[in-house]
Amino acid sequence: MSQRHLVTAGLPYSNGRLHVGHVAGAYLPADTYVRYLRARGEEVLFVCGSDDNGVASLISASREGRSVQELTAAYHARQQADFRGLGIEFDIYGGTHQPGFVERHERLSQELFCAIHGKGLFVKRSTEQLFDPAAGRFLPDRYVTGTCYHRRSDGTPCRYPRAYGDQCESCGNAVDPLLLIDPRSTLSDTRPERRATTHWHLRLQQLAEPLRRWLESKRSARSGEPAWREGVLNFVLGQIEQGLPERAMTRDLDWGVPVPLDDPDAAGKVLYVWFDAPVGYVSFTSVWCERQGADWRDYERWWKRADSRIVHFIGEDNVVFHALIWPAMLMAEGSYQLPSQVVANSFLNIQPAGREQEKLSKSRGNALWIEDYLRRFDPDPLRYYLTAIAPESQRTAFVADDFLARNNGELVNALGNFINRALTFAQRQFDGVVPEAGSRGAADVEQLERIALQARRTTECLDAFRFKAALGEVMALARAANGYVDVKQPWSQQRTDRAACGTTINVCLQTVKALAVLMAPFLPASARRSAEMLGCAGAQRSWAEATRELPAGHPLGEPQILFRKLDGAELLGEETGR
Repeated sequence: MSQRHLVTAGLPYSNGRLHVGHVAGAYLPADTYVRYLRARGEEVLFVCGSDDNGVASLISASREGRSVQELTAAYHARQQADFRGLGIEFDIYGGTHQPGFVERHERLSQELFCAIHGKGLFVKRSTEQLFDPAAGRFLPDRYVTGTCYHRRSDGTPCRYPRAYGDQCESCGNAVDPLLLIDPRSTLSDTRPERRATTHWHLRLQQLAEPLRRWLESKRSARSGEPAWREGVLNFVLGQIEQGLPERAMTRDLDWGVPVPLDDPDAAGKVLYVWFDAPVGYVSFTSVWCERQGADWRDYERWWKRADSRIVHFIGEDNVVFHALIWPAMLMAEGSYQLPSQVVANSFLNIQPAGREQEKLSKSRGNALWIEDYLRRFDPDPLRYYLTAIAPESQRTAFVADDFLARNNGELVNALGNFINRALTFAQRQFDGVVPEAGSRGAADVEQLERIALQARRTTECLDAFRFKAALGEVMALARAANGYVDVKQPWSQQRTDRAACGTTINVCLQTVKALAVLMAPFLPASARRSAEMLGCAGAQRSWAEATRELPAGHPLGEPQILFRKLDGAELLGEETGR
């Protein structure tokens, strides 16, 4: 039976370009999963968009010397184009402060805030906050940096020297800016002072026990839903064990969603960006409903009905928000469904030649930007590599030589070469049609059984969000197919036993068809071209088609080279250091 799935990928800040680390963390695995679900015949809505509000955009706008509206609009468009170029296809790509979205987003964010406020789960407090006298303003979140005061999970001090005032990107913990060691203003690079201000704090501790029970229930698979990744659960349950502090959900800013309270202390304040950003998933859903000709409040069908399954894909730096604070907000409001899954990847680093792994960074000049990559290369080799090295359980690194070796050795020599050999042989020796199956022997039956086995294993891995392993199962089928050809040697058979040769090529073409189906979630452009070469262009390629045979006499398309060899000079051009 089909099930409704709402799949989201973490909203990227609209303050810069996308690099390979961004894509590997949330967007590529989410797109792969959505493509798989659709091939299975499921009803899916894939939602994403830009996070335009908050401090990050204000800082970038100041540095680039343009208005925050201009900056967020430009990067919103740039990022959307990059996603499209990689074949990452959202049903809707909104923006929390973009035309056509901002009014709805403000409305739903304020409704959620007021609903929680009405239940007494916000407390108004006058507290101290860091203030920059030179700039004449308070310093929320990323306007302040300092050395992290937290301890890591192993008990060692973090001491990351560039922790932000909202979160440490090294240990992943939420940060109280007042506790940062040697805090500095990002505006003036001076040491800020403490001053009193008033904000509304979410009483997280009152939600700690229901949050703990809900998270503990995710440790084991139930009702067909796989267990959550252990790293996600251990991290957020550890936060609860330490005790959840009250967390301010308003800020002293003039860019964002205004605080919707009739209170003089609310004047000039906006909602904390990490309060309104996840509401973007909801507000974008409502805009999508409206664009489909339905009432905009039909978003409740996706967000408030028990038969809707919500899956969030994020990077490791967003775990505390998506697996703890966002569910707490939804629990506090009371009518929303909680996430079925929070699928988090670790960071993808980069390892330049002859050096240790480094964090991808524009300032270090070591980022491989998606925009630059797409100027010269097809998307699928990058999709393949980022899945093959996916940081699903620990941080991994993009290594240029490894990318080239995997493209040339795995995509070109194993997958592409087999598909080209099979189709070219059929075109030349069997008039471009699928030959008769004939009398199949043990090796033929074994290869067909291999198709069924790898299809089943790929399915099991995708259902469990193990994308790296799933791709490995697809490539195992390609390697088995090459081994089958080497054993059967159709080039010799066609001289001595044409019927046996036809049987071999028939089995090869069944394998090509299976590969075209199974690789489609990972390599959509290559799968589409493979289907065209099989004479199946435009056909509905359901997941079940992987094990359904092409009939004898089926006309094939023209064979072509599926992947091309790459070299280091192409990849590591001057653009990668911008």
